Amino acid sequence: MSEAVPAQRRALAVGLALILVWGASFSIQKACYAAMSPGGFLFFRSLLMSVLAVALMRFNGLPLWPRLDRADWRLLIMCTLFGQVMHIGLVTYGIHLSTAFTSSVIMACGPVITLVLLRMLHGARLRLAQLLGVAAALAGVLLFLADKLANAEVRASRGDLLMLAGAALFSLYTIRVVPLLQRHGGTQVMCWTTLLAAPAMMAATAVPAFHSSWEQVPAHIWLAFVWSATVSAFGGWLVWSWVNLVRGVARTAPLLYLVPPVAGLIGWIWLGESLGPWKLLGAGVAMAGVAMVQWPGPRASNH
Repeated sequence: MSEAVPAQRRALAVGLALILVWGASFSIQKACYAAMSPGGFLFFRSLLMSVLAVALMRFNGLPLWPRLDRADWRLLIMCTLFGQVMHIGLVTYGIHLSTAFTSSVIMACGPVITLVLLRMLHGARLRLAQLLGVAAALAGVLLFLADKLANAEVRASRGDLLMLAGAALFSLYTIRVVPLLQRHGGTQVMCWTTLLAAPAMMAATAVPAFHSSWEQVPAHIWLAFVWSATVSAFGGWLVWSWVNLVRGVARTAPLLYLVPPVAGLIGWIWLGESLGPWKLLGAGVAMAGVAMVQWPGPRASNH
């Protein structure tokens, strides 16, 4: 017990530090997109992530190329398309067009979208609290859209819709990838989808990457890009897995509610984004809905 307590505290400290990293990543990525273009960012991100995936698999002694049966290959390709290609592409352009605060709130609504998809695809039964949570989260997101549409912020509203589509695709990926994770493990599946997605992503973004003015990109933007891809994205996933392992998913997941406030505060300080009353109200309602969706029911709380 004496050894477990310090480990729990270290995991909590690391988890909170990662929340700061993820909250800041929205503003950092927006700065990168403005200097590199979203397409250029995606091109070099795919290249760098592929190198990291190969290095991780070599370090762990894992095979680079999966030996799967036909059914698993089909599932892997589908998950790569939904999770690594379409989701990342839509979210990148969504963050570029929208604000850091709004983007973080929409991404935090992922559990609500996942629950709705489970109901639609698998007929999962929803408790009353979950139904109310879905309604609250939807109302919160609509407050964001209504506020921007009322102020004729068409560009940001398009970004919000792209973010919603990207979040929905990630929720679909989260559901479909479960059998692969159970059979092959999270590290291998992440690396395989990263490597499979790279050629498609680089082909799709080659033209905007070619036309970007790379000689005008300052050194600090390149550092921000490397930080975003290695520390926030690739390393963040590995660290978050360790925190979940030490503290447990149920105790760690609520930390994600802190990402939108951090993203909003940093966006306000660094990018000068406005935090109007409707945005704050929408964020509060949406996060309350997400909390209700994930709150354990009476049976779960007894175990």
